[in-house]
Amino acid sequence: MARIRIVPTVVELRALLADRRRAGSTVALVPTMGALHEGHLELVRRARELADVVVVSIFVNPLQFGPNEDFDRYPRALDADVAALETVGADLVFAPSVAEMYPDGPSQTRVAAGPIAALYEGASRPGHFDGMLTVVSKLFHIVQPDIACFGQKDAQQVYLVQRMVRDLDLPLGIEVVPTVREVDGLAMSSRNRYLSDEERVAALALSESLRAADRASADGLAEVLAEADAAFGAHDVQPDYLVVVDPATFLPVGDDATGEAVVLVAARVGATRLIDNARITLG
Repeated sequence: MARIRIVPTVVELRALLADRRRAGSTVALVPTMGALHEGHLELVRRARELADVVVVSIFVNPLQFGPNEDFDRYPRALDADVAALETVGADLVFAPSVAEMYPDGPSQTRVAAGPIAALYEGASRPGHFDGMLTVVSKLFHIVQPDIACFGQKDAQQVYLVQRMVRDLDLPLGIEVVPTVREVDGLAMSSRNRYLSDEERVAALALSESLRAADRASADGLAEVLAEADAAFGAHDVQPDYLVVVDPATFLPVGDDATGEAVVLVAARVGATRLIDNARITLG
């Protein structure tokens, strides 16, 4: 197996990809912030199935962190990440510095994520989704992939990326890969490493609430919310939001809604904020 290549600059990456495209290769992009876990690796495996060349970006984007968030604390482990990526067939790792991505300082031109960005995660993290879409847009323009892979775990992010691609007529496909979970149901996340042993057990409240919502889905929205909320009672966590949304609009469903829906949940476990979601069928 050819050794993976680490690419630190936009110019070098574009040159390498131009050579591959001239040879007729298709390109897939997996955008990440590093601290990779099995969920990220599943995205790369799917990208490997879909394209000839797989680019994984590793960049902790300062634009999507608020002033009281964990930008400096966010785990960075490039050597370990590259070693993991070599096991799943990634070809290129784009690992730029902040100065490479924002040579003139924070971007003055940004992508506005729209009204959905002010809800759910956006209510707790103002400006987060504008920063996320701005860097994703930059990555799409730098890499010019045929397809990009994202994880369903970040459901609101996925919705907004898909909406940006449609609204701006960007010439690529978005592949959404199902959430990868631990054996006990906890959704894999780079932030899980912050949890103590006791907090790790408490964090199961999120996935348990989603299973409770699914079990109650045939009984309608009120029962879904009641059962999902009750699942938090057995754990020492601080729920942030629990909402059922229409996957087409990402707005809360009505009281009498039936059909496909997405349950979104967020909670703080100790000092760590976690999110999760699941699709259910109401009615």
